[in-house]
Amino acid sequence: MLGESGTMRLFGRKSEPSGESADGVAGFWSWWEGARPELDAMVAAGEADRLAERIAPAVRLVHPSLVWEIAPGLAADQALVVTSAGDPELRPVAHRWAAAAPPADARWEFHPSRQANPEAMTLTLDVGGHGFGLDGLVLGLRAPHGAPRVDVVAHHPIFDLVDEETRTEATLLALDWLLGEDEVARWVGDVSASRFPPIDAVPAVHLPAVVADLASGFREEQWALLEGETTGGARLIATARYPLRPVDHPLFDQHIAITLPYQHRDADGLPTGPSLDALRDFEERLAGRISRLNGSAVLAVHTSAEGQRVLHVYADPAGEAAIHAKELVVSWEEGRPRVDVVTDPGWIAVSPFLS
Repeated sequence: MLGESGTMRLFGRKSEPSGESADGVAGFWSWWEGARPELDAMVAAGEADRLAERIAPAVRLVHPSLVWEIAPGLAADQALVVTSAGDPELRPVAHRWAAAAPPADARWEFHPSRQANPEAMTLTLDVGGHGFGLDGLVLGLRAPHGAPRVDVVAHHPIFDLVDEETRTEATLLALDWLLGEDEVARWVGDVSASRFPPIDAVPAVHLPAVVADLASGFREEQWALLEGETTGGARLIATARYPLRPVDHPLFDQHIAITLPYQHRDADGLPTGPSLDALRDFEERLAGRISRLNGSAVLAVHTSAEGQRVLHVYADPAGEAAIHAKELVVSWEEGRPRVDVVTDPGWIAVSPFLS
């Protein structure tokens, strides 16, 4: 069986970006159903290279920049992982691939990101001809006060023997093994790989506990009030979810921008009096509609500046959030409202507020 030695072999590799095939996901699972007996036989025979030759072209049909690998399963014998490798533009593709997967069985399970491996500390990977085992990895950890991320400086004895790019790739893979890829995206900040042990380094096995402690401070819904300026220098006030991260909503690649002009404003162009009340009422009604959409949309940010409030909603395009937004703005009476709907898997429209 693949993976019995405790050494994880990677099959996936990023290729050059290109457009997603509209039928790629359905095509993959149709191919999988027919190829499954042959693939199972290859797994049983330990024919990793032949397995890679069969699976790689099918994954490329989903999107040529996806990364894939076969890893030990959490419940099944092994897992097929098809991942965006941290690319937010591709994360929805990987998650739609996984959502369309057949039910897991004793042989296979399917994941859109690398999962934390309970046996991580026993795993060994060949890195530049050297054995990279997590039992030799130490980490310098720093979590700035109030920040939702921990910065990591990693060191392993082989890091003095390999180049910087290889050190970094090995470190990122180790973090995925320890935490799971999505948890890394949520809670890990700056990552560097050092040839020398950092001051106050701890064994890598302690990282999950450190992250769990950090995450415990952000269990309840929180919002941050922010102030800045528009490109024209006008005062801007924003309220944003905190932390705000696309990884928490991997299928929400539809951006719905609701623009509401308001009549009552102060000298800085910010809403006052009746306009402020009307905006609050609109947001409450919007939140009520979103709450009835079965978790398919989220209000991420709203900004006020120069006589306009913009509410940024992200949604699964398979849902009805855009329809509800367009219905709701009909009731706005302080000017002509606008609803703009675009695809934005990386949440670029709210990138200044991501945390």
